[in-house]
Amino acid sequence: MKTKALLALAAALAVSASAAEPKHNTAVSGGKLPKPVKVALVKVAGGFVDPVRVSLAPGDNSRLFVCERTGVVRLIKEGKVQDKPFLDIHDTVVSSFLEQGLYDLEFHPKYTENGKFYVSYSDMWFNGTTFIVEYQVSKKNPDRADPESARVVFQMPRPYANHNGGEIAFGPDGYMYIGSGDGGWEGDVLGAGQDLTTLLSKILRIDVNPTSADRGYSIPKDNPFITPGSQMKLFGVTEEAFNKLHPNARPEIWSFGLRNPWTFQFDPKTGDMYIADVGQNHYEEIDFEPKGKAGVNYGWKFMCATHPFPLPLDASSKPDMEAVKDAPRVGEMPICEYSHVDQGNCVIGFGVYRGTKFPQMDGTYFFGDWGSGKLWGTARDAKGDWQMEELLNTKLMFTGGGQAPDGTLYVTEAKANYGGPADPAQNERGAVWMLVPTDKVPAGTEVAPVE
Repeated sequence: MKTKALLALAAALAVSASAAEPKHNTAVSGGKLPKPVKVALVKVAGGFVDPVRVSLAPGDNSRLFVCERTGVVRLIKEGKVQDKPFLDIHDTVVSSFLEQGLYDLEFHPKYTENGKFYVSYSDMWFNGTTFIVEYQVSKKNPDRADPESARVVFQMPRPYANHNGGEIAFGPDGYMYIGSGDGGWEGDVLGAGQDLTTLLSKILRIDVNPTSADRGYSIPKDNPFITPGSQMKLFGVTEEAFNKLHPNARPEIWSFGLRNPWTFQFDPKTGDMYIADVGQNHYEEIDFEPKGKAGVNYGWKFMCATHPFPLPLDASSKPDMEAVKDAPRVGEMPICEYSHVDQGNCVIGFGVYRGTKFPQMDGTYFFGDWGSGKLWGTARDAKGDWQMEELLNTKLMFTGGGQAPDGTLYVTEAKANYGGPADPAQNERGAVWMLVPTDKVPAGTEVAPVE
């Protein structure tokens, strides 16, 4: 009975696309992008300890801020890695387990005016709790952060060491969005995906400019799950109105039903959001959220990509698709999915290219896989259908990426693995790469090998 009730609740909470929005299919690898795209990865710099993100300050294409999982932010300036880090908080970051550490650095949209930036990490002293802390750049040196300027904006306890999400990003509305995984272990044992009373398994949305001095952040008034206090009225209320009432929901929630949104990006031109949601045992998915569409349910844990969870297995341990072909679908279906059988096991999003240097890449969302080194592109064709095309098959282990103000896309890779070592500094060094068309590869540069 409990499962049936949860299914009914999830179906009721699922936000269906309006008639004005184009319906989308779920693409699989093997399609063709609407514009021919051939790309290569050009090495920018190496020698990093588990690099996981690249960030650039608004209006500044010359400096790359590289997040090392151990809690250090390295600076690439004019193509050279600087000896001194921009920020070093390794003494408060726990990174002994692969999915913990320094997750991201994002600059305030008005950074050129206020010098503020934000880091997201797992805190050692709080047993892996996710912290988002505001810092300011040094007033004396733009290549150094001011470590004394720290202000805790947000913190969220983590029940287990994995599925932490971690990416933060400022949307076109100026608010901060936060990727939060389902809390860890496996299979959403906490039932967080469809539970609106927890911040786990969600995309959150907060205002980093608090209205009160004793608060780290404020809640945007148009977040979808805010239920104002009111007197109860039992009759004469429509079902649609009741469906919008969630008195116990966390007001920070923007969308839900996500397993582990380790990476997500906004399209700089349209404001649409692409979410690379790391899957369970069989499938990986890319979710698409049109600009401003709030309260979307992406189905976890009833769904993993377009497939029900758990996926029944037959005697030969192959998915029994006949048994699930008529299974109900919960939530919004992804725009892309791929199988663990031969495509990879951990999806990593890089972003939508929006720049003038490489017009053939414009409008394509690029993503790859940590386990396989494959890299794909996706975009809508002339009919409005999503196409997913494999563009590269590398030997890299993708961990994240970043985008410059001029649209340039960067990719990080590291040889980190679940088998250790516990000290990431003992790992083989990682690198930062730049995504470019094959006919624009600069002479004399190192290109990622492909199979």
